[in-house]
Parts: sequence; C-alpha cells; structure tokens
Amino acid sequence: MSHFTNAQDSLRLTAMLLTLFLIPAISSAETLTSPDGQLKFQIKLRQAGPKSQLAYQVTTPEETIVADSTISFVRKDGVVIGDHLEQISVDPASSHDSTWNPVYGERSSIRDHYRTQTFRYRDTEANCPVVLEVRCYDSGVAFRTTLGDANGESLALAREQTEFRFAKDYPAWRTTSAQGTYDKVPLSQLGKNVERPLTIEAGKQVFAIGEAQLVDYAVMRLQTVAGGGSGVVSQLQSEIVGTTPLTTPWRFVMVADTPGQLLEANDLLLNLNEPCAIADTSWIKPGKVIREISLTTDGAKACIDFAAKNNFQYVEFDAGWYGHEYDDASDATTVTVDAKRSAGPLDLPGVIEYARQRDIGILVYVNRRALEKQLDEILPLYKKWGIAGVKYGFVQTGSQKWTAWLHEAIRKAADHQLMVDVHDEYRPTGYSRTYPNLMTQEGVRGDEATPSASLAITTIFTRNLAGAADHTICYYDPRVRANWSHAHQLAKAVCTYSPWQFMYWYDTPLSSLQDGKTTRNRIIDSPELTFFSEVPTVWDDTRVLNGVIGESVVTARRSGERWFIGAMNGDQPRTLNVPLDFLDSDRKYEATIYRDDPSLDGPTKVRIDRQIVDSNTVLEMELRPNGGEAVSLFPAK
Repeated sequence: MSHFTNAQDSLRLTAMLLTLFLIPAISSAETLTSPDGQLKFQIKLRQAGPKSQLAYQVTTPEETIVADSTISFVRKDGVVIGDHLEQISVDPASSHDSTWNPVYGERSSIRDHYRTQTFRYRDTEANCPVVLEVRCYDSGVAFRTTLGDANGESLALAREQTEFRFAKDYPAWRTTSAQGTYDKVPLSQLGKNVERPLTIEAGKQVFAIGEAQLVDYAVMRLQTVAGGGSGVVSQLQSEIVGTTPLTTPWRFVMVADTPGQLLEANDLLLNLNEPCAIADTSWIKPGKVIREISLTTDGAKACIDFAAKNNFQYVEFDAGWYGHEYDDASDATTVTVDAKRSAGPLDLPGVIEYARQRDIGILVYVNRRALEKQLDEILPLYKKWGIAGVKYGFVQTGSQKWTAWLHEAIRKAADHQLMVDVHDEYRPTGYSRTYPNLMTQEGVRGDEATPSASLAITTIFTRNLAGAADHTICYYDPRVRANWSHAHQLAKAVCTYSPWQFMYWYDTPLSSLQDGKTTRNRIIDSPELTFFSEVPTVWDDTRVLNGVIGESVVTARRSGERWFIGAMNGDQPRTLNVPLDFLDSDRKYEATIYRDDPSLDGPTKVRIDRQIVDSNTVLEMELRPNGGEAVSLFPAK
C-alpha cells in the first residue's frame, strides 16, 4: 500500500481524480453527411464523471455550425432520461430521393432528398430506450427522439432539454410572441420564451432553428442555455403526457449562404411531415378573399359582385355574424348579428346561394369559445349550408392539450370537406402537407397590427420560413399612406405567401355603410388594382432574388407561363438591379411595372409602365423609403 510522503503527492492525486471525473471522455463518433457532402451531422457519447450523454455537432468543411449539444428529457418524477446512456446499435446509413406534388404551394414539385440514420441507446438508470432518428439534407439537418419500449406504458415529461450550441455568439432575430415585433440580439442575450423559427446571422451564412410535424406535443419555444453562452435550449409550453413509444416532433437546423436561399429551402418543413391523408382533394381550392365588414345582406352582395368581377374566389364573414364573439352564450349555429357591430339584416342562406350562382365561396369566422363547445355540431351544419371554409379564431395554443385539439379540429373539418384558416397565435410546422385543407394561418404581425415596412420584411425571413402567413393585406385604409405605400402593398401579395390571401382587409365596395356615412375605406376603381386581380395565391416556382433581413426583399413567383415580382423596401431609399435571368431564354415578355410616384394625382399614387423584356434584361428598381414595386410578366404576343 502506497503512502503519500508530502502534500505535493496529495495534490497530484487530487488533480488526477478531477481529470478522471470532470473532463469529458469522448466515445468514437458517428457521422452522417448530406447528399452533396457539404453538411455533416456528428454524434457521440460524451462522458463527464458519472454522466454519459448524447452530444451532436453540425459542421461544414469550413466551420462548425452547431458545437457539442446534448439531448435529454426530465420526467415528471424528476428522473432524467439521457444522462446515463449506453449505445445499443446504429442502423446503417441510407439515402432517400423522391419528388412529390403538393395540392398547392410555393412550388408545384418538391424534392425530398436526404441521407438518414438511426442511433439506438438505453438510459441505464432511467431504464428507458432512447432512439434518435436523423436526416441530413443539403439545406439542413433534422432529428427526432423516441423514448420508451413499444409496450404502451404511460410516460410524463416535465421538460425536454434539446440544445443548440453555436460556435460563436451570433446575433438572432427574436420575438417572444407569435404576433410580436422582432429585435436583433446576441444569442447570449436571447432570454426565454422565444418563438420559432429562430433566424440567426452567422457571418456570411444564415441559420434557422425550428420544429416540424408538431401534432400531439407541446409547442417548442427557445431560451438561452443555463449559464449563458452562445446557445439555446428547447422550452416546452407544457408537460407532455403520453404512452411509449413517445416521439418528439422534428427539431431542425437550416443552413444557407443568404436569407433568400433559406426561404427557398422552407420545403424542408413539409418534407418532415406525413404525405397527404385526404384521398379526394378536389374541393380544396386556394384563392383571394375579401372580408365583408358591414355584416349586412347588401354588403355581402356587393362583396360577392366585386369578387366575381375582380377574380377573387371567396367572401368571408368575420366576427359578429352569430353574436358577440367573446360571449359564451353566442350560438354559432344561428345567424344572430352582433348589434354592437351591425344592425343587419344579414340573410346568410340567401347570400350563400347568391354567391354559389357566381362561383364565389363563403367563409365564416368562429371564435374558439364556440368552437370548443360546438365543433362537432357546426361542421356538418356548415357543410349543409354550403359554406366552403371556417376561420378558427383566437385558438388556444402552446400546451399539448390544445395542440392536439387544434389538429383534431383540422382533421374533423376535412371530414366535412371544409377548409380552415387558423388565427391568432398558431404558427405552422408543415401539417398542411398532411391535411391541405389547412389553407393558411396567422401567427404573424400582419397589416391589421400595422407593422413597419422593416418588420414586414423581417417577418418574411423569420416567421415565413414556417409556412403560409395570413397577413391581412390592407389597401385603402389610412394606415397604408401613413406607414407604407400602395406599390408596397401590391408587392406584398407576391412576397408574403398565403394560399388564402386576404386583401382589402378594412375596405369595402359599398359606397356607404348602413348609418349613411361614406366609408373612409371604400374600394374605388384605380388602374393598378389589375395587379390584385391577376396575381395568383399559389405557385409553380419561387425565387428570392434579393434579401436583406429588415431592409429589402425581391421575390419572383411563377404560375404557368406568367411571372410576378414583388419588391418591398425598408425605411431607407434603395436602388436595386434585378436580373430577369430566370425567364425562358427563348421568349420575350410584356412587363407591367407598378411603381410609387408621389407626383401623381389620386389617393394611391401608383404609376404603371410597360416594356418588353427578356432573360437578359436587368430591371432597375428605385425604391422609396417604406415603398415597393410590383411587376407582372406575361409572354409577349
């Protein structure tokens, strides 16, 4: 038996023990690469003292994107799953490459190309299998975790602790509300309750963190990792209760050289969801929507006539048609106009028939109070009435309970061939691939909340990564002149994707409202409104031609042989040169250009120019502060 002869020997032994228990020991790592070989997902077991945890990295040949980050879970009883792992097996890596056609979208054809691998572990102290499934795309990586055996035992999770630790303290665009404003802060100062997707500026690259295929699980928000630093960790909005095997939604990290490339790759979320579950989708029809604001039969017929004349497809009745939306006594099976909003009368059955004869669909709003009580009653009733879709208002979000309820409500609507627009705090995670009757959703600070031009552009590269956003585009309301421009609003119909695109949010074709007062928001004939009539809401191809978050965006989208371009500018004057090299090289196009021109008479001050262009043309856009430009490109006759 050895004996220490002096204090120095004792210190050496102490240092040796600290080294043994505190410095992580790394097992051999497994690496999965993207199809192009540029993106790598590396996973290993990291041992630090008694702990043996998963640690993953995401790298490119040039740099580490995500540094060592762990994945663990805390059960409701306090036991941690993921701190004492042993590896059971690793499935061989495999490749997947397919192309599918969505019912509608930003593209008519989507490629799903990735390499995948599954890693199997067991937590020896929690006695729980842990399976990590990974997909590596050229545009990012995604992974999801399955806990427990296939024995149907109950499992309750208090927390999920999925980390995303970055190599540097990069700035990120933060909002803590689905309809909130954004600010740009370092990751170390992100704080708590941050919305996803989270867009991060990383030198010459841009990243995004988010989740996909959220169906029956709590919403994941994000917070700075404990102790600060340049990382974030998942923050669930409620505990999770389920049975084993229990699988999380996909967690992803997208990587691109530019914000525009990031947006062009947002099909990643759809690819991470299940294929369409609706056999017959012929009744699912995108289109432009005008909201009827008077809640009267006369107003409804005026909107229907306007829609039919101007290539709109829907008229929507918003809050108040069945009573006060916040009154639990209001009955959504009746047409009972809220007297505080309108004196009526509203003959809804007559209006639905009037619309049907003109091939216009009718949509109705129902507040969550009525939805939660009457959903199973109103859905078959609305189908019988001839209603085309329902706007779910002020739905509860965040918790597992209400997440599951909402997606079941979307499925139930599909059973009755009803389309859905989910409003207020809900942000999508790709479920419209599986149930494409989910046409659009809010979860965005749209025009009704008067976002600055800079915020609207920021939104395109943050919130819109998740999918369609119902931006409630305004046109004649005074807030347009005060905050944006009319050409900016025309461009917004291209730049902000929504299969149901609501336009003229506060406007009406009525010459006066029922009290005899002329409305300040009357839709008047103006030549540039041809653009709203012509522009589609879904597309065969999408290109982001220019994008600087918060400053400017130029988007080109194709429907058939026609292209449409939207340019939105922030608060500084800017000149952009926009090459048209995406056009067919063997044909010419007639370009109709809608520009801001303050020298013009009239309320909208939009100048219309026309010229013949081809794939060699470079458009010069001189954009005013908070202004914009819209262009339609039709093959020349």
